[in-house]
Amino acid sequence: MNFEKFEKMAGVTFQNKNLLKQAFTHRSYINENRGLMLEHNERLEFLGDAVLELIITDYLYNHLKDSSEGELTSLRSALVNADTCSRVAQTLGVNDFLLLSKGEAKDTGRARQYILANTLEAIIGAIYIDQGYDVAKKFIITHIASLTEEILKGGTWIDAKSLFQENAQERIGLTPIYKTVRESGPDHDKHFVVSVSVGDKLYGEGKGKSKQDAEQEAARAALESKGWK
Repeated sequence: MNFEKFEKMAGVTFQNKNLLKQAFTHRSYINENRGLMLEHNERLEFLGDAVLELIITDYLYNHLKDSSEGELTSLRSALVNADTCSRVAQTLGVNDFLLLSKGEAKDTGRARQYILANTLEAIIGAIYIDQGYDVAKKFIITHIASLTEEILKGGTWIDAKSLFQENAQERIGLTPIYKTVRESGPDHDKHFVVSVSVGDKLYGEGKGKSKQDAEQEAARAALESKGWK
C-alpha cells in the first residue's frame, strides 16, 4: 500500500513505512490474515493516546492563561475525545488506508468512528517513534489543537454534567443519577453506554471510551432533550 497521499495530507514523511502500516492495521484484519505476519495498532494507540494528551495539555496551559483548571480539563477532553479524533482522521483520509476485517469494513456507524479515533492515536504513536516529539507536536497542533477556537465558540467543551445537575436541582429539586447500561471491548479499548435519570425518569444516554466521557455525552443529550442550555 502506498501511503504517499496520506503523508502529504498529514505533513509527515515516515522513514519506517512498516510502522505507518501498523498504525492502520486493526486487530480484526490480523485475525483474518494471520499468514501476513503483521502487527495490529493497539500498542501504538496506547502510546499515541498519552502523547496526544500531553501535547494538548501543554498547548492549552500556554495558550489559555486565564482559564481555570476545570475549564482546561473540559476543553482538553473535547479536543481528544472520539468525536474530534474521528473527525480529524476523516479529514486526513484515514478511511482510505484502514486495514480491517470484511465485517468491520462494512460498518460505517459509531463503531467506525471509534476505529478512526483509535487509528489517529496509533498514527500519533507511530509519528512519535519514527520522527520524535517535535514532529508529533507539530502534527497535533496543526490538525487537532487548531480546532480549539471552533470548539470554544461551539460550546461543546462545557462541563455538561455540572450544567445538567444545576438545572435538575433548580427545576426539579433532584440530583441526576448515572448508571452504566453497557460495557464492551477489551481492557485497552473499552466502550461504555451510560444513562442519566432524574427521579424515575430517563433523560438521556451517552457513549464514550471512558465512563466519564459517556456521562458527559448522556448529560449533553439530556440538556438537549429538555432544551436546557
